[in-house]
Amino acid sequence: MLTVSPLRRGGGDPSFRVTPDGAVWRASRTPQGPATLRITGSPAALEGHAWGPGAQWLLDAMPGLLGADDDPSAFVPRHRLVHAAHRRHPGLRLTRTGLVLEALIPSILEQKVTTTEAYRAWRLLLFQHGEPAPGPAPRMRVMPDVRGWALVPSWDWHCAGVDDKRASTVMRAVRVGARLDALAAMDAVEAARRLQTLPGIGPWTAAETVQRSHGAPDAVTVGDLHLPHRIGYALTGARRSDDATMLGLLAPYPGQRHRATRLICLQSAAPPRRGPRLAPNPPTRHA
Repeated sequence: MLTVSPLRRGGGDPSFRVTPDGAVWRASRTPQGPATLRITGSPAALEGHAWGPGAQWLLDAMPGLLGADDDPSAFVPRHRLVHAAHRRHPGLRLTRTGLVLEALIPSILEQKVTTTEAYRAWRLLLFQHGEPAPGPAPRMRVMPDVRGWALVPSWDWHCAGVDDKRASTVMRAVRVGARLDALAAMDAVEAARRLQTLPGIGPWTAAETVQRSHGAPDAVTVGDLHLPHRIGYALTGARRSDDATMLGLLAPYPGQRHRATRLICLQSAAPPRRGPRLAPNPPTRHA
């Protein structure tokens, strides 16, 4: 569950579910069509079952989803806290979905809004314009196809709390969706560079995308309101940090900065709050 948890966009994500028996369910739109994957078993012996036109695609991609393509052997902890996290989570791997557009669209929705707002938008859009997930997964949804996204009316974007800029960026992305998904075969650095040639997609969105689509171990997120403070507080005790400080602290992990970031966030708490939680619609992340 820890490996695939970054794919879950909030507790109410209709494309991701963990059932009381410990099974992990994912509903995806693959190159062969919609499909649902259920993963069961123990970390030592996992088993997958899939339904829908894209079922075989998901089963073939399941090893990468569970981190089989990830190589954590190059990672060497350089801080006491990171060493403790590494020892505490020895089975952590970075997931790789191979689905760029699926990772990109919710990342666009998360631009410049609170996480709660972004998760609500993703949930509403999938329930309104997605399609029921194949198989025995009630109330799970697969995100719309290219035509489905194009048919989302402006009023539904508005009701989901998505401004015109983000909605337009999603539309530009889905128009070239096939070309974007082809980026899954490229190196993560080159894929992130090409993503940023699309208007409305900057370093933050590109990093958040390739972390999931490529399992990119070095795709550190810059431009986030909270992450530099989290990393700075964990490693130095400072309550406030910026991107430059964060990148300096992560410099001992060349090629592994995203992995280091994940371990730090798993092991440490956020800095203490000095004021009330942000109200809706503040600018919290860059493109």
